[in-house]
Amino acid sequence: MKTVKKVVLAYSGGLDSSVIVKWLIETYGCEVITLTGDVGQKEELDGLEEKALATGATKAYIEDLTEEFVGDFVFPALRANAVYEGTYLLGTSLARPIVAKRQIEIAQKEGADAVCHGATGKGNDQVRFEMTYMALDPKIKIISAWKDENWIFDSRESMIDYAAKQGIPIEQTKDKPYSEDRNLLHISHEGGILEDTWREPPEDMFVMSVSPENAPDKVTYVEIDFEKGNPVAIDGKKMNPAELLDHANALAGANGVGRVDMVENRFVGMKSRGIYETPGGTALWIAHRAMETITMDREAMLLRDSLMPKYAQIIYNGFWYSPERDMMQSLIDESQKYVTGTVRLKLYKGNCIPVGVKAPRSLYSEDLATFESDEVYNQKDATGFIRLNALRLKMNALLKK
Repeated sequence: MKTVKKVVLAYSGGLDSSVIVKWLIETYGCEVITLTGDVGQKEELDGLEEKALATGATKAYIEDLTEEFVGDFVFPALRANAVYEGTYLLGTSLARPIVAKRQIEIAQKEGADAVCHGATGKGNDQVRFEMTYMALDPKIKIISAWKDENWIFDSRESMIDYAAKQGIPIEQTKDKPYSEDRNLLHISHEGGILEDTWREPPEDMFVMSVSPENAPDKVTYVEIDFEKGNPVAIDGKKMNPAELLDHANALAGANGVGRVDMVENRFVGMKSRGIYETPGGTALWIAHRAMETITMDREAMLLRDSLMPKYAQIIYNGFWYSPERDMMQSLIDESQKYVTGTVRLKLYKGNCIPVGVKAPRSLYSEDLATFESDEVYNQKDATGFIRLNALRLKMNALLKK
């Protein structure tokens, strides 16, 4: 068994982390400090300090990480249009590295010799936490509860029983065992009844969005301003990153935008079903894409887009603090120098449609693009252009004959 004197635990106040506080004390006889990183869980943070201390923690940190989360993690991914497997906007993937980073910082501040997380050994979060720990403090001891040789639980049901015996208050019950994880970018729903891929998720499960059927019958128009690829204002009102994303969530969620039901490929090798609500992030992603259509050079956009699947995979797999992500981010950010302007969106019953775009440095020229008569573009020039590009096709055709 590892010798551990003081450990900093990533603490959400949910089933796993609540049980782990007690388990760490009983198993290692160590001092436990909890860290709750506020990345936008809203009311889920209420009473967590008292709960952690009552469970046995000697100190409970609740850190407001919302501005850093959105500005330094969400927006860089937005500038890349990062989407995993064509659907997932990486809400959980982006939240884990910032919490793990703050764990390391608190461990160094408190003189702790270990860090701990409660992510399952079947999932992606274990990788994201531990990759970050190792990247930022290679010598720190890591306790991964579900993989620890002293772990005494084999299911969430057994943890619920333990919590009841120890008097640890929890929200999960055996009748509703699916897991939820919320931040400013999204809320995820996984496990339990959702593991049946043929079963439609119950409507009362959703938190950040109304169903498209129950969304207003009236269109909502929204204008989003961008500067160098980052959203900076909604409907003309300047906002800081966290405030802007929160406001976008309210607008898009009220119109049923941003629900995703997908089966994704986890890094550890299995497929997993996830239900995600990403209302504001979906609207910002669509708006950003529209903004780029008139401000980015064609070949620059093609190069950036070719990197996007790999960039998204790097984040999903837990390599935020990696040299390859840093390198790709530099190229992506260079591509965003002129992505500045305004996009108008139409929100209606689950749909988010760009209906207007303008930019001070637009590459779009009405004079060039017009189907009417013009004196700018000589259409005869296209003849030689086509012949040169078709030369290799003609040679291939001749050889086949």
